[in-house]
Amino acid sequence: MTTVSTTAPAAPGAGRLTRMWRGRAEDAPWVRPAFLGLLAVTTALYLWNLSASGYANSFYSAAVQAGSESWKAFFFGSLDAANAITVDKPPAALWPMALSVRLFGLGSWQILVPEVLMGVATVAVLYAAVRRRFGAGAGLVAGGVLALTPVAALMFRFNNPDALLALLMTVAVYCVLRALEQDGGARWLVWAGVAFGFAFLAKTLQAFLILPPLALVYGVCAPGTIGRRIGRLALAGLAMIVSAGWWVALVELWPASSRPYVGGSQNNSFLELTFGYNGLGRINGNEVGSVGGGGRGGGQGGGWGETGIVRMFGDSVGGQISWLLPAALILLVAGLVVTWRAPRTDTARSAFLVWGGSLLITLAVFSFMAGIFHEYYTVALAPYVAALVGMGAAVLWEERNRLVASAALAVTVAVTAWWAWSLLGRTPEWMPWLRWAVLAAGAVAALGLLGAGRVDRRLGLGFAGLGLVAGLAGPCAYTLATVDSGHQGSIVTAGPAGAGFGGMRGGPGGGPGGGRDGGMRMAYGFPGAGQAPDGQAPTGQTPNGQAPAGPGQGAQLPPGAPPQGQGQGQGQGRGQGQAQGQMPGAPPGAERGGMGGGMDGGTGGGMGGLLNGASVSAAAKAALLEDADDHTWAAAAIGAQNAASYQLATEKPVMAIGGFNGSDPSPTLDAFKRYVAEGRIHYFIASGGGGGGGGMGGNGTSAQITAWVQDTFEQVAVGSSTFYDLTSPK
Repeated sequence: MTTVSTTAPAAPGAGRLTRMWRGRAEDAPWVRPAFLGLLAVTTALYLWNLSASGYANSFYSAAVQAGSESWKAFFFGSLDAANAITVDKPPAALWPMALSVRLFGLGSWQILVPEVLMGVATVAVLYAAVRRRFGAGAGLVAGGVLALTPVAALMFRFNNPDALLALLMTVAVYCVLRALEQDGGARWLVWAGVAFGFAFLAKTLQAFLILPPLALVYGVCAPGTIGRRIGRLALAGLAMIVSAGWWVALVELWPASSRPYVGGSQNNSFLELTFGYNGLGRINGNEVGSVGGGGRGGGQGGGWGETGIVRMFGDSVGGQISWLLPAALILLVAGLVVTWRAPRTDTARSAFLVWGGSLLITLAVFSFMAGIFHEYYTVALAPYVAALVGMGAAVLWEERNRLVASAALAVTVAVTAWWAWSLLGRTPEWMPWLRWAVLAAGAVAALGLLGAGRVDRRLGLGFAGLGLVAGLAGPCAYTLATVDSGHQGSIVTAGPAGAGFGGMRGGPGGGPGGGRDGGMRMAYGFPGAGQAPDGQAPTGQTPNGQAPAGPGQGAQLPPGAPPQGQGQGQGQGRGQGQAQGQMPGAPPGAERGGMGGGMDGGTGGGMGGLLNGASVSAAAKAALLEDADDHTWAAAAIGAQNAASYQLATEKPVMAIGGFNGSDPSPTLDAFKRYVAEGRIHYFIASGGGGGGGGMGGNGTSAQITAWVQDTFEQVAVGSSTFYDLTSPK
């Protein structure tokens, strides 16, 4: 007898929703809800208090604003819509933000929400990569560790290129792991090449750090003959070259006269920028035009701190990334030991080799690079650390009945708790009880895993959960402190106040010169802290006597001068314009003191806005908007951060003379004179700024332009700042 169902079929939409919530048929009922819950919590966490950061790094926000107004600026990554000069990176990381601003208007959320979405996507891709071979539990642990890593919470809420780079690197690893699973993995390997190519367009050569271990693992461990493996690697390499090279080729072939100057280069060449300032210069410290590069021997990283194998655990970096770094290294070794006798194509061992190789090579480069290094670079390590923790814990849990495996788990928990106790001890007045709670919980969990956890699964799960809580409590607390405060400027750190720069933070809310992270970091020996007083400060002084200096430009010491005495700089704005002599470890010949202050009395212009922009007064904004449409640029200013603040306030193009540091030879004095003669620039902004006399450019183009403007045009007082009206010669 035929039975006729009286149940109406579910609507197609309802079926899709059910599958999305339920997940795969073979999954336990809790798997998909737990994964969606992880993404929801990550999204809510990263969106919390997002607008507190304002425009975050105004250097990139200005380029985003320009790209939202001009497709040419969008393509090149120009700092202004009139296309004077570009940022010192390729523009891929700017594109999602510029599209958001083009659609929804200029604002903090419009700029930063795309970064948040990149963070959530990175957590999702990492989960997918880990769970395929090690199970949903391992994927959830990996995703949770990544989401709660302090530097990840910082950079996935910030507008630097590192967010897109971390996402694309995770995607690349995922694609390689998929390619390792089957003999027909050419398609996934090609997608990995595409991910690497676009990662290059986000942050140039840093994208290629993990290429060697990934290519080596695929070449050795992938299925198929050696010839087929090599052929597929070549195909992936071609995909990488095409996905990165199309933009590079267009920029290099484009006539220089009709495109913006390539910021960060000294010869208007993107290839020079790639292999110099953003390439080998980062390794050896020979970075022409940089703020504090120039490596030294003896473990010194120029102006960027000590180099060496313990750099990632030091005072300034440890709290950003290293909470679970010891655990990741222990679990990497454990995972390789457990899988060592597996067949050549074993995907579990390949996964440990891929994630572990990526971690080790990036760790080595960051530890020993002598050039520019910022703490937030370590977000690149976060997915690798998180993956190894999730994978290694899962492998050892499956082997827990063996004494050596349970002992390895116990040691991992104990070491993690001890290290968290040590890191929390660096901020002893901040939540002092937490470090002892973490240490106690870790000890109990380690003993439980070593003993009772081996014989009783439920009891073992309880101790494992306690160990996970102990391991994540410290980074979670730092992450909550991170999302609860705003971060602005070019140098930012995660965690509570006092957690970065070896516990040295100055000014209200952070860096010397104001802004939570916007001022200079004296712990790194940066010259000249603070902001200049109202009016014009005295001419710069060296410890050895008087030395002439242009407005906003501190006096310059000869190489090797002892770090003593006091310098004063020129500039306008409110605040204190004095700075103590250079701290030990600063690059020889760095300019002392001065370098201007906050623009219009702004609050965040350490190094005269070199590291951060500042607020713009209503009077200055009104002056720039007056007749702005009659000029190509409403104004010009030394240094990109100075120009950015005025541009973001007015949404009118402001020329950044000399690029980020004020040291790029663009525009030349002759070109600037021609622009002025043609009436294309209205004002020259003298106050604040990376030194009205040339920023970090010393006696270069910026200083020449400043001197010519001062000799030729009338000075105009606008609020507490000084403009020069380029339409009113003396």
